[in-house]
Amino acid sequence: MKKILFVFAVAALLASPALAQTAAEHIAQGDAVYATFDDVKALEHYQAALKLEPANGEALWKASRAMVDIADIIPATDKDVKERQQKLYTDATELARKAVAALPNDTWSHFQLAASNGKRLLMLGKKEQINASKEVRAEIDKAIELDPANHLAYHALGRWHRRMDEIGGAKRFFGNIVYGSIPKGSYEESEKALRKAIELHPEYLNHHLELGRTLLALKKTDEAGQCFQKAIDLPKTTSKDDVLKAEAKAELDKLKKK
Repeated sequence: MKKILFVFAVAALLASPALAQTAAEHIAQGDAVYATFDDVKALEHYQAALKLEPANGEALWKASRAMVDIADIIPATDKDVKERQQKLYTDATELARKAVAALPNDTWSHFQLAASNGKRLLMLGKKEQINASKEVRAEIDKAIELDPANHLAYHALGRWHRRMDEIGGAKRFFGNIVYGSIPKGSYEESEKALRKAIELHPEYLNHHLELGRTLLALKKTDEAGQCFQKAIDLPKTTSKDDVLKAEAKAELDKLKKK
């Protein structure tokens, strides 16, 4: 009888709310596995935190980040890849919007909204892309305003400027007629922003890859090649870096053939 009572006592103790994991503990565990490049497991922890605290801003933007990272590395050969990516980017954008509402003065919530929405808009029609690009720029600017050392916000700004400049010339003229005002960007501003991102975080290899692409647009091929090589040589720091290194190698190989 004493043994039975002891078993029930242990079971009750284990079920006690005092021993249940808190949202903060789930976020910490998510961060730990995210650092090992396990985005799926990290997302599970962030989602567990959100079940306990649905308006937890940190859990919201980190869950959004994990969704974007998962979507980014879905192999192009997988079945229904576009549909899966679009759903993940859309869900990530919704979470990031909630993060901004919960943490309006947090640089990372605003950056994550820019990042997730930026990915989402690339899968939309031209008009939707142009309209969404204005919101993306506003979120990037807010992230930088809140933290001028946010290297990923400068990265996003560099990519935004390059994308806007790619529209260029006649496309911009006719696009303005059809779609309304198209935001202006420039390759020069793209280079400036990406160099700032590198200054702030030189070990982040994607900064070098994207700067190389901007330098190619500016016809600075030698410098572009150096950037691609740097991206290849830097150690891996995120779950996406194997994919990014392969892209850098492909860019460098194309340059060598010219």
